[in-house]
Amino acid sequence: MRVLVISDSHGNYAHAFKAHQQAGPVDHIVHLGDGCEDARLMEEVLAVPVHRVAGNCDMDRRVPAELTLEFGACRILVTHGYRQQVKSGLKQLIDQGMKAGASVVLYGHTHQAAVESAQGMLLVNPGALKEGLPGSYAIVTVDGATARAEIFPL
Repeated sequence: MRVLVISDSHGNYAHAFKAHQQAGPVDHIVHLGDGCEDARLMEEVLAVPVHRVAGNCDMDRRVPAELTLEFGACRILVTHGYRQQVKSGLKQLIDQGMKAGASVVLYGHTHQAAVESAQGMLLVNPGALKEGLPGSYAIVTVDGATARAEIFPL
């Protein structure tokens, strides 16, 4: 299963759609916040399930702050990251992932792409799609209970 992960589009839906086009066929799209409206547009236009969480710049109270998704035997915690203060380190994010029993944690907020491991979890930040930034996205590939991630420039 291929999952397109994007974040921090901040109203630049053109970059979000470009990321989808560049990614090729995907089974799901996950938007990590600060651009929930962009994710909603993608959901309306594309024939792919779109999952989204609210970031600190999103005002739609109907959008959850976090989600737990199950893809195969892989549990994925989805959050924007500002509530876990990821700009100051990943300790709170890792703790929350462990509490959720996640094997993958997806987060944004920092606008810095990263793929790393901690406490047996894969931590993935796809970077940002905001206007004026180079732009990047992630593809998370899930195979049963295992997952791997790769960052791609826009």
